[in-house]
Amino acid sequence: MGTYNEKIDILLYDDIFTNTLNLVSISSTDDDKHIRSIDDRILDRLCINILPNIHHNVKHLLFESMSMERILLAGNYPNLTSMKLFNFTQHIALNYFTDESIFQYIFKYQIKELILENNDYYNCIEQTIVLKEYTKNVYLSIMNLFKNLKSLTIISSSKINYPPLSIHDLPSTTFFSSILTNLCINVNILDDCLYLLDGRLKQLITFIVQIDCIHNDSSIVHNTNDLSNLKCFSLTCFSLTNAYDNQLIPLLRRMTYLEKLTLYIRLVDRSTFVDGTHLHNEILMHMSQLHRFNFYISTKIPIDDSVHHLSDDNMQQTFNNIGYYQTSCIVDYYSSSNAICHVFSLPFIFDRLEMITNRFPSLIFPHVTYLQVVDTIQFNYSFFIRVSKAFTLLKYFTIINMMSPLWNFEEYEADYIQSNSIIIFPYLVSLNMNTLDKYYIEQFLLDTKTHVPRLTELKLSYRNLKNVTKNFTRNATRNNCANIKRINFCDKRDYPNKLYVYFPSLEIVSFSKYK
Repeated sequence: MGTYNEKIDILLYDDIFTNTLNLVSISSTDDDKHIRSIDDRILDRLCINILPNIHHNVKHLLFESMSMERILLAGNYPNLTSMKLFNFTQHIALNYFTDESIFQYIFKYQIKELILENNDYYNCIEQTIVLKEYTKNVYLSIMNLFKNLKSLTIISSSKINYPPLSIHDLPSTTFFSSILTNLCINVNILDDCLYLLDGRLKQLITFIVQIDCIHNDSSIVHNTNDLSNLKCFSLTCFSLTNAYDNQLIPLLRRMTYLEKLTLYIRLVDRSTFVDGTHLHNEILMHMSQLHRFNFYISTKIPIDDSVHHLSDDNMQQTFNNIGYYQTSCIVDYYSSSNAICHVFSLPFIFDRLEMITNRFPSLIFPHVTYLQVVDTIQFNYSFFIRVSKAFTLLKYFTIINMMSPLWNFEEYEADYIQSNSIIIFPYLVSLNMNTLDKYYIEQFLLDTKTHVPRLTELKLSYRNLKNVTKNFTRNATRNNCANIKRINFCDKRDYPNKLYVYFPSLEIVSFSKYK
């Protein structure tokens, strides 16, 4: 045993081994992964016996916010230049990211790279956090204190959104840096993104931004100079926008020296689909140094009988014509008044897809964890089989079906014969079926039809759930309900005690309108 400990100590004191220290522990639950500090006994030994002797070797630290103070007090860390902090909250910024901080010297003069996994929750509808105050307390504190910072990355610690940067009503000197070259951040609106590119971050080379909303009503005149230093740009917006032609294209036209471009945007209020020809003429031909273009662009347009229907092949040809062969296109005239077209590069690198209908290509979407499907015709057994095979890491599934009340019930029932094999969604944690008939709920809760071992959240109609579970007595639906922790109902506020008996893991029951 002594020999083993001696070998461990040799490794701990090795320069290469101690260059980067990862002092976090990852634990998995049914619905998520949780980052926490390492075991207290190990942390005690590190802080008392090891870190005081090796702190001068450490260049990169990965730690959890609760143990940050103990770890940083264990040594001087003269060569520390990079930190990754998990479970970051506003509380950390208020207590440590100030000129009075006990770690002021390290933060101000040494740290060049800062990565924060933000654990603060923000709901743009409820607006429980005032963005202007949060921006001052967190984002401005970082920029004011970390004077040597060249790379700043702030990402969500889970599926929740953290409070975005909001500087559109603050002075032009806000969030200024003459040396920052890499920035990854969420912002509130497009104006915030444009302000960041108005000259206050002149050395920016890589800019990765997620925008909550892109409006078409901005009256602000922004800097239109070329962004000559910017080489890598990524823009993601999950909300629908009608500002693509008036706001986004002019922004992209400023990036003439771009080498890598990533876009995830969902467009509405256009008369035509965005296709390969349009992208080439409006964007790509203005970026002569571009060598990588990853994209997902959906366009929803209004239609009538006079509109010529395009096929998937028609759209695909527009990309072939400009040399983009690794793409896929889905065109769907899913109602008499609307059509949607999805175009995206392959392989598909994004983790979210919305408004997918019965028609989607036979591809694997290896990174998608959030999927929304919607259609005017019923989703049958074979559709869900295809979904389970195409979206292997699916965690959050929303099903919207605007089925006509005159559909063929006998045909639907025949689709659910007992001889069908069980569909497996091994990672599914949240199922949103707020607008559905009870037959879909039965598909996912009956253990003879679907296996969902990690399902912990349901959003659905109380009336339908009561019918499917036969007033919370049906044994065949107990297995898939056993791990449910949260239920959101859309049609009832008072729930019987038997609901909690039937769902033994239930922690939260809430009510909200359809969403």
